[in-house]
Amino acid sequence: MLLSLTNVPRPWAWGSRTLLAELEGRVPSGAPEAEVWFGDHHADPSDVAGDGTLDRVTGGALPYLLKLLAADEPLSIQVHPTLEQARAGWAREGGLDADDPRRNYRDDNHKPELLVVLSETFESLSGLRPLDRTRELLSLLGDGAGVSALRDRLGGEGDALRRTLAWVLGEAPQSEIDQIISAARAAAHSETGEWAPTLRAIDRVADVHPGDAGVVVALLMNHLVLHRGEGLFLRAGLLHAYLRGLGVEIMAASDNVLRGGLTPKHIDVPELLAVVDTQPGDVPVLRPEEDAAIAEYPVPVPDFALRRVSLSGAPVTLPVTGPTMVLATAGRVAVGGSGADEREVPVGTAVFATADEGAVTITGRGEAFIATPGR
Repeated sequence: MLLSLTNVPRPWAWGSRTLLAELEGRVPSGAPEAEVWFGDHHADPSDVAGDGTLDRVTGGALPYLLKLLAADEPLSIQVHPTLEQARAGWAREGGLDADDPRRNYRDDNHKPELLVVLSETFESLSGLRPLDRTRELLSLLGDGAGVSALRDRLGGEGDALRRTLAWVLGEAPQSEIDQIISAARAAAHSETGEWAPTLRAIDRVADVHPGDAGVVVALLMNHLVLHRGEGLFLRAGLLHAYLRGLGVEIMAASDNVLRGGLTPKHIDVPELLAVVDTQPGDVPVLRPEEDAAIAEYPVPVPDFALRRVSLSGAPVTLPVTGPTMVLATAGRVAVGGSGADEREVPVGTAVFATADEGAVTITGRGEAFIATPGR
């Protein structure tokens, strides 16, 4: 069975007013458009053409959630739990109402995720930077009271980054947070060396979130600039925040988010510290072969797999071994199943194929992303 899927963009404040409209070739709505969800998650299941929502077909059992994500401003700094942590947190918060601001866990699932870039560039803060490199960056910020206190927390024995996050988000005087941010913004306007792009990114974050302790957390994180077709896998526990750009995102079917700044929403510092992985290091960028007709983005989780198909007129047939989605992102795309049925897939919409199809054939000239359970 083939089903045509659509959904309404979610109007989060950080969303772009132009990127999704440009992708779909329509007039912008004038409002922020942040995410379009393709899945059966109870928070926003996809609409099935002519017949309700996708969860009525799947029973809410789809293991992944596929999205278009369009950011003009920074998302909140966040981290997602492991499966064990999510189950424990969901059980622990069972007495809280679904909309209680103290609630951290919206379901009992983990949320590893993969983003593949559609815009020319995509900026992200991902993972905690190695300490020696962060000390290099802080050397450009002078010796004010806040910067000196931050350096002190990053020194010494033990888990320096966990200790520093606890201080920044729960203990530091606002005057010291403000001094660090002021020093970083000043450096952004004078630095011309290797740290200039990172400091300019921090400056933009501070412009949107003045005085927010999350700006200081951002100073501890890797600043990445990805290019079209590149991917970024974010495992459980990895601190991250997308800054700007357009991409296709796939994740385990969950809405569990622990926040660490750049948001007016609830920040539970002890729970964040219990979930976050403070092991510093670089986050690898996935770069498939540029000319490959089918680009693979391998990830180490069973919940999902994602491939990009470049269509040049010749049909591409792929086996269907589980619930499959075909999301069109450029050109003219059509999907056929095992029968005579064929569906046009307008850019920005998807077709869902049930496992009994056996295979799907994708035709046209353009680009599509294929989401399936992991292999």
